[in-house]
This record gives sequence, structure tokens and C-alpha cells, in this order.
Amino acid sequence: MEISLATTCTLIVLLSGGLLIALERMFPYTPGQPLFRGGFLTDLGLYAIVQSYVLGLVIFGFIAWVDEHSGVSRAMVLRSQPLALQMGVMLIIHDFYIYWFHRWQHHSSLLWRIHEAHHSTTEVDWLSGSRSHSLEILVNQTVEFLPIVLLASPEVAVMKGAVDAVWGMYIHSNINVRSGWLQRVINGPEMHRWHHADDPRSHNRNFSTKFAVWDWLFGTAYLPRGEKPTAYGLHDDFPKGYIRQHLYAFRRRS
Repeated sequence: MEISLATTCTLIVLLSGGLLIALERMFPYTPGQPLFRGGFLTDLGLYAIVQSYVLGLVIFGFIAWVDEHSGVSRAMVLRSQPLALQMGVMLIIHDFYIYWFHRWQHHSSLLWRIHEAHHSTTEVDWLSGSRSHSLEILVNQTVEFLPIVLLASPEVAVMKGAVDAVWGMYIHSNINVRSGWLQRVINGPEMHRWHHADDPRSHNRNFSTKFAVWDWLFGTAYLPRGEKPTAYGLHDDFPKGYIRQHLYAFRRRS
């Protein structure tokens, strides 16, 4: 029986999650950090599974509506190119966009409201990246997948989604990775955990997702030699629970 690409990518994501959990136990970046930390079930059940599924339906439904009324996909802009080239183009273009949008979120009081939930975990691990406000996901994934679905082959959307999931788990993982010079090109826990640190020296630094080169090029890289963050999360008492965390974005301005 032939296994579909979607099934293969799903299995890769699940196996990658299991591998990262094992590596966190074997080579912890922060020793003693528990697997079932505070908010684990909320992040796994409501953010990673329920929210991802529901927003996926909304986003791809909207993209289908756009295509129905525009016919953009029939222009075959990228679909005639090799699949690897399509994937590479979409990876680089989207990663460049997400660097600047992520940077903007940290400098805009309005956009920070839908991003701060992502920074609220005090114990950063493979699952932390799933905690993101639904409005943030709606914006970012619509911008990401609309050009992929309309311009590239259908396989690219499936593969790109799997790469996003695996890389998101990896850069947040509690693994003591030491990638040397590669950290100037490819992003990993070494730099991204500093992005989540409760340390004024690393505030508004390390915005890259997959390619760390953006931070080094645009002067936002922070990677002190021989040091590790001592605390993570936000200063204020961020609410617990999916609903309260969502509503917190709409609190009255002081």
C-alpha cells in the first residue's frame, strides 16, 4: 500500500517530537527541567492540536476562496520548476519575512499583544513553540501558505508545514546543542533560547527562525560565549489557560 506524502510528513513530525524528547532527557540544556512542565497539557492539547487543526481549516478555506475568485493557481508561476527549487524559494522568502515581522512584533505595542503568549513559558522546551495566539497564527500562516498554495505545487505546502513543525520544536528544545560556525547560518536552541530568556541583554535579539544568518546580517544576533540563560518567560504574572491567555491580549491599556 502506498503511503501518502501527508502521512509521511505527519510521521516525520511525530517521530521528530519523540526524538527531541529523548535528546532533552539525555543532553539537557537546562538540567532538571521536567518533561510535564506547567502548561504542558494546554500547549499540547489546545495549542498544538485543537488550535492548529481549526486554524488550518480557516486558513486553507480562505486561500481556496481567494483562488476561486482570482484563478492565480492556474497561472502555474512556480509549478513548472523542480520541486526542490520551489521548496527552497518558499523557505527562504518566508523566513526572511518572518524575521522582519517577528522583529516588528517586539517593537510594536499592538503586535506584541498577540505575540507575548509565545514568550510566557518559564520552562522552554520542544513544545513551547506551539503556544502562539490564534491571531498571530492567522496572520503568519496566511501570509506563508497563500503564495505556496497559489503559486507552487501542492506537495510544497505539505512539506513546508512539516519542516516548520520540526524546526519549531528544535529551536525551542531543551537540548545542549553546540553547532559552532553553523549557528551563523542555521538557527538552533543555542540562539533561540536566549530570545526567550528573562535577561535584558538578550531582549529584542535573535529573531530568526530557520536561518540565523538574518540576525547576523542585520545586527540582532546575541550569543555570549560560555553563558546560558538563568530564567525564561515574562516579568508579569501571565495568566494560565488557553482562554485567559487569549483574552489577555485584549486587556485594557494602562
